[in-house]
Amino acid sequence: MSALVNHSLILVVLIPLLAAPLCMLFGNRAVAFWISFFASLFALILSLHLLLMVIDGDVLSYHLGGWAPPLGIEYRVDAANALVLLIVSAISTVVLPYARVSIKDEIAEHHHTLFFACYMLCFTGLLGVAITGDAFNVFVFLEISSLSTYVLVALGANKDKRALSAAYDYLILGTIGATFFVIGLGLIYMSTGTLNMVDLSQRLAPLEDNKTVRTAFAFIVIGMGLKIAIYPLHRWLPGAYTYAPSAISAFLAATATKVAIYVVLRFMFSVFSAKFGFELDTVRLIFFPFAIIAMFAASLIAVYQVNLKRLLAYSSIAQIGYMLLGVALFSSAGLTATMAHLFNHAITKGAMFMAVGAIIMRIGSPLLPKMAGLGRQMPWTSAAIVLGGLSLIGVPGTAGFVSKWLLLTAAFQQGYWFIALLIVASSLLAVIYVWKCVETLYLTPSTSNVAVAEAPLSLLVPTYVLVIATIWFGLDASTITVASQTAAESLIGGGYGGEATVMGVEGRK
Repeated sequence: MSALVNHSLILVVLIPLLAAPLCMLFGNRAVAFWISFFASLFALILSLHLLLMVIDGDVLSYHLGGWAPPLGIEYRVDAANALVLLIVSAISTVVLPYARVSIKDEIAEHHHTLFFACYMLCFTGLLGVAITGDAFNVFVFLEISSLSTYVLVALGANKDKRALSAAYDYLILGTIGATFFVIGLGLIYMSTGTLNMVDLSQRLAPLEDNKTVRTAFAFIVIGMGLKIAIYPLHRWLPGAYTYAPSAISAFLAATATKVAIYVVLRFMFSVFSAKFGFELDTVRLIFFPFAIIAMFAASLIAVYQVNLKRLLAYSSIAQIGYMLLGVALFSSAGLTATMAHLFNHAITKGAMFMAVGAIIMRIGSPLLPKMAGLGRQMPWTSAAIVLGGLSLIGVPGTAGFVSKWLLLTAAFQQGYWFIALLIVASSLLAVIYVWKCVETLYLTPSTSNVAVAEAPLSLLVPTYVLVIATIWFGLDASTITVASQTAAESLIGGGYGGEATVMGVEGRK
C-alpha cells in the first residue's frame, strides 16, 4: 500500500494508459468496458487521495526514472491541478457506465472496443496534461488526448454523417492550436534552455522585456485559446458536441475545455510571472472583452437553437466566458470563482448532456420540437434537464449559483459594479433558453401518438449521480469553495514552485 501511495503521481496516468491497448488486445466489448471502468475508478481514488494530500497548500513532486528536474521529467501536483485531476477522473467514472449502454444505439458494434480504447487514451491525455510539470510533456499529452478525441467524435457518424465534418473541423482547428502552442514552447526553450515549469519560472523572471518571450506567450495563449474555445475561436465546439456520441459529448463538455483553461492558468501564473506587463495587457485587452462577448453572444445564439445538443454547446461557450472573466479579474477571489466554476459546470453540463442522450435514444432525435410533451412520458430524464438548467442560470441551491456568487463577489471587491451587472444580465439570457426547454417538455402538447418509455436505469443512475452532485454542492458549497480557494492561492501565490515533497524514487544528484 505504501508503494501505491508513493507512486500515485505516475500510476494515476499509467494505469489508464495501459488500459487502452488492453481493450484492443482482448477485443471484447464487455471486457473492454470493465478494464476502462476500473482504470478510471482507480484514477479517481488516486486523484481524491492527491487532492487530500495538497488541500492544505502542500506540493508533491515525482521524478520519472529517478532523474531529478530540470534534467528529468517531473510530475508535480498542487491544489490547482489536483482539483482538475479529480474533475476529469470523476466525470470519466460516471460517464463510462452510461456509455456502456448508450453506444449500443449510436456506434456500430464492431467499433465498441475501439471506442473504449480511444476513450482511455483521451482520458490519459487529459490526466497527463493536468499532472505534468514539464512544458513539452503538456504538448505530448495534449496530442494524445486530441487525436483520440477526433476519432471519438467521428464515431458518431454511425448515427449522423455530419459527425465526420465535425471531427474534421475539430482536427484542423485543434492542430492549428497545438502548432501555435508548440511554437510558443520552442521560443521559450530558445530563450531559457529548459522546459521544466518550475525552472522556467525562475529563468523567465528577468526576461519581461525579451521580445522572444513575449512572442512565446502570445503563441501559447492563442494556441490554448483554440483548445478552450474562447470566443471567437470556438468554431469547432458546437459541431463536435452536437454530433459526437452522447457519452462523448458529456465527457468532453465536462473535461476537455476545463483542462485547457488549467493549462492557460498554469502558464500565466506559474511559468510566466503574474507581474509581467504583457500578462496584464492580455487580461485587459483579450480576456475581459471576449469573456463578456461570449457570455452574451453565445447565450443569444443558444436561444435560437432547435437542436438541444447544439443549444447546450453554445451554452458551454457562454460558461467558458464566465471562467475567463474570473481570470480577467486577476485576483485570488476571481481565480477562486474560476476554479469553482470548472468543477460546478463540469457536473452540471455532464448531467445535461447525458439526459439529452437518454431522450435521443428513445425518440431518435435531438430536435426540441420532437421532444414536445416528453416531461410527462420521461419525467425523470426531463427533471434532470430542468435541474441542470437551473444550475446554468445560477438559481440558489444549485452548484451554478455558488460559482456565480463567487464571481459576483470578486467583481464587487474590485469595484467592478458594471461587470457584476453584466454577469446578472447574461444569466437572464440563460433563463430564456432554459425556459425554452421547460416549455417544450412540459407545456407543449405532444404531436406524436406513440408512447415513449422512460430512460432505462442504466442511463438514469449515472445521470442522477451528477444531478445530485449539482444540488449537493449547491447546498453545501464549503468543500469545493475551500478547494478552489486553495487552488487559486497556489496559482497566484506561486506555491507551485516552492518546496515540494518528493514521492517515489529519489532524484539523482
